[in-house]
Amino acid sequence: MDKKNAVAALAALAQEHRLEVFRLLVQAGAEGMAPGRMAERLGLPGATLSFHLTQLRHAGLVSFRRAGRSLIYAADYAAMNDLLFYLTENCCQGQPGGCGPGACDTTAMVLAKQGARQ
Repeated sequence: MDKKNAVAALAALAQEHRLEVFRLLVQAGAEGMAPGRMAERLGLPGATLSFHLTQLRHAGLVSFRRAGRSLIYAADYAAMNDLLFYLTENCCQGQPGGCGPGACDTTAMVLAKQGARQ
């Protein structure tokens, strides 16, 4: 990922509703979710949700596919992982473990947060 794409992705996520939409799509998995269901879950009007989905799509963070007459949106996990890598690629000056155990390991961070919630 280059700086221009990283800035676009971060700008898209720097809005409360878009961040909620993206997190919901990440939770939905590869099968994605229809806009009507997202609107119900998030309590957003359809037009507002459509605007936010368009912004996330332009930033390359979500994709959509047709399923009959419906659109199904899904998080673009490759783009999400590219953004995370871009943000952490030079962590601790590029030295593995240079900042301490798990400092730049997003997998370790996710597992630690999940353990803290239980």
